[in-house]
Amino acid sequence: MAQRWTPDTWRGKPIEQVPEYPDGDALDRVEEQLRRYPPLVFAGEARRLKARLAQAADGEAFLLQGGDCAESFAEFHPDNIRDTFRVLLQMAVVLTFGAACPVVKVGRMAGQFAKPRSSDTETRDGVTLPSYRGDNVNGMEFTAEARRPDPDRLVQGYNQSAATLNLLRAFAQGGYADLQKVHQWNLGFVADSPLGERYRDLANRLDETLAFMAACGLTSETTPQLRETDFFTSHEGLLLNYEQAMTRVDSTTGDWYDTSAHMLWIGDRTRRLDGAHVEFMRGIHNPVALKAGPALEPDELIRLIDVLNPANEAGRLTVIARLGADQVERLLPPLIRTVRREGRTVVWVCDPMHANTVKSANGYKTRHFDRILTEVRSFFAVHKAEGSHAGGVHFEMTGQDVTECVGGAQAITEAGLSDRYHTHCDPRLNAKQALELAFLLAETLKEERVLERGRAAALS
Repeated sequence: MAQRWTPDTWRGKPIEQVPEYPDGDALDRVEEQLRRYPPLVFAGEARRLKARLAQAADGEAFLLQGGDCAESFAEFHPDNIRDTFRVLLQMAVVLTFGAACPVVKVGRMAGQFAKPRSSDTETRDGVTLPSYRGDNVNGMEFTAEARRPDPDRLVQGYNQSAATLNLLRAFAQGGYADLQKVHQWNLGFVADSPLGERYRDLANRLDETLAFMAACGLTSETTPQLRETDFFTSHEGLLLNYEQAMTRVDSTTGDWYDTSAHMLWIGDRTRRLDGAHVEFMRGIHNPVALKAGPALEPDELIRLIDVLNPANEAGRLTVIARLGADQVERLLPPLIRTVRREGRTVVWVCDPMHANTVKSANGYKTRHFDRILTEVRSFFAVHKAEGSHAGGVHFEMTGQDVTECVGGAQAITEAGLSDRYHTHCDPRLNAKQALELAFLLAETLKEERVLERGRAAALS
């Protein structure tokens, strides 16, 4: 029988990927301070996201999850938040038209400040210091002072998350998300893209659809749904002392919710079945996600599903596969088949970023656009062959014009990575690459719909 859960039962479990704070008393004070702070999100919002994800599990919606690899204190600026939000809106409009179903928009924003690392320490020129673990923990500068874990950074992370959420809510509900405006931005992208002719047909069809809707009286002035949108936030629930401090009882249901984000996920490095991160996530009622890397065996996945979603509730658990472009077709089918055979319900999502990271000839971590696209297409092809639903995609991207991923219509080269390589951790798609990926994915979804209609007509 499972141990009775409380927000602190994770403290009795093995834990990985956490910093060692030199001043335990200071950490205790910060945790107590955070427990008194207002929630960042509300239980009702998390329940609404769970209902949308249940639709994605059924193939009736599609999840678009994207944002920064690791948010930064230094780059905290309303323009950066606006630009990333804008690109996610643009991607969502294109995918909505391609998939012919609602797109659930979830940002890696307002809390994505901590990162797992492959080593606890980093050595340069004979000097060894703690690894940079994200701005919530320590500084990126390679000095003993910057790399010392500082609990006051958790408070700064909370404050920046609160300000980011405030701006995101204003954008989502204040007219910035107007469908006609977003479509005009996309038309501008098509006109400027070297491959714009390829996307023009889809853009023109969407233009015709909006014109028809307007002729029928469905405009942003008459229909609030066309000028407003739901936008949710997510991050990896890595720093459990912060997550516990933000976990509160919902007054309407009596259930525990982590109010730091609408959705939390467990990383591939912290999905230990008897570990602290799985223990914490099993008790909160937010929708949660699990990163599934190449080493995850089907039987282990079932055990994790049973711990994290024992009631088999649709929308509760998302499995984010990060397998690598060369391994999807071999590793994904056994996972899908086992989950289906055991009767479990999950949302299947593709993360084509993390297993496709390489080191360039000039020493930069990068990702190749073509391999990202290959993993996404392989993910969809496998689900089609298995008769299951590809429920969404998960990208590391930014609205800024960075040069961190190689390729795309811009033809960014390894030699050009140094031009605007700004990431604090992993390489991100820039705005044009992210939109290009959305158009290419929309083509795939649209072609599949045409084939499905053809098969249905042949059978009728």
